[in-house]
Amino acid sequence: MNMHSPARARVAVAPSASTDEGHAWFILISCFLVFGLTFGVIKAFGVFYVEIHQYFETTATGTSWITSIAVATIHVVGLGYAMTWTPTVTMLGLYFEKRRPMANAVASAGECILTFVLTPLFQLLIDSYSWRGALLILGGLQFNLCVCGMLLRPLKTSRAVTCEVNTAEEGLSLELLPKNNSEQSKRSCPEAESSSSQRSDHGSKATEEILNSIKDNRTRRSDLSIKILKYVDYTLISNPQFMIYSMFGFFGALGFFAPALFLVPYARSKGIEEYQAAALMSISAALDLFGRLFFGWVANLRLVQTVRQLTGTVILLGTVLLLCPLASSFSELAVFSAVYGLVYGATVAIHITVLAEIVGVTRFGSALGFFMLIRSSGGLLGPPIAGFFIDKMSDYGTGFSMAGVSLIVSAIFLLLLHHTNRRGRRSTSKNTDVH
Repeated sequence: MNMHSPARARVAVAPSASTDEGHAWFILISCFLVFGLTFGVIKAFGVFYVEIHQYFETTATGTSWITSIAVATIHVVGLGYAMTWTPTVTMLGLYFEKRRPMANAVASAGECILTFVLTPLFQLLIDSYSWRGALLILGGLQFNLCVCGMLLRPLKTSRAVTCEVNTAEEGLSLELLPKNNSEQSKRSCPEAESSSSQRSDHGSKATEEILNSIKDNRTRRSDLSIKILKYVDYTLISNPQFMIYSMFGFFGALGFFAPALFLVPYARSKGIEEYQAAALMSISAALDLFGRLFFGWVANLRLVQTVRQLTGTVILLGTVLLLCPLASSFSELAVFSAVYGLVYGATVAIHITVLAEIVGVTRFGSALGFFMLIRSSGGLLGPPIAGFFIDKMSDYGTGFSMAGVSLIVSAIFLLLLHHTNRRGRRSTSKNTDVH
């Protein structure tokens, strides 16, 4: 009996034959609406920014904390939008396998369409009912998230996947066991030594009982480890590819949320009329929609590695943001908004798909939670940092420059991820040739 062999248990986690069809389309509809009613609202919140900034006569840094706290509440605290967005996106990844890139792109398009509609609507509501009344109406609109939740249901599985729990994992889970189990494990050791020294007196029966006791303790520890891994896969922190990608998420989030928040204020600071400024967000949202659908379709064709495609779009997005301060008229800002929306959509369409490819579908739920937790730290700090530079320089353009630099830095981690993946494939190829 090999006491150091990994314990095995079968846990039903693999997708069934009903993926990419049937109820999967209702999951896609739900995720589409959830994207729109969560991140679509956050992107359109730039219209409220101007009104709140003027009403409270505060700094750009202080006002930007509103969006930052909203993002942090989603991913760090796990309240608010997190209770709808995270489980819905996770279920979308489980229900779609072959069409997953395209499904992610279509679902995230809800953010674009709702941003396109809500931005001018918010401006109209503010003019009619003030920003406080507009927020009350927005709260009523958010109740539609309950309808989205009614469309969700668990995916029935048709096969099982063997999970392995090694000795190190068992040792870690031992601390979580009740004290009586730990004491029983400790007692079994001296009993084993005693029975070994008196084997001639007690015979093989006592030895068998002790071995069974040890086996039962190991089984309990293995079961606990499997239960923990089912809900929180803590082994992800030892996955270098996942951690590198999480650092991309952190630095990318520093630049993701600031442009949408400051585009309308930046346009207003250039003397552009309020409805024209709001129209810039609609232009960005329209091209964002096209970018998500088109580049999601391109990713589905598998013409290039998805991580390579993502690296190119992130570098291009950072470059576009660095060029934003050169625009000053409505026509120039309209061109910037269009290009920014297109490249932003190309980036967002595939970044969740890359995560699924890194960790696999069975670990995707935990990986998404950890990834969004790390990324939200960047989302929390990004707008206030941009607001700090805006206050110091008295120019909203510096906020876009900060966002552009952050995205360029995040692309470095994608290049590192690509290098790590390529080195891993070479190592695997060499091992295959040896055997």
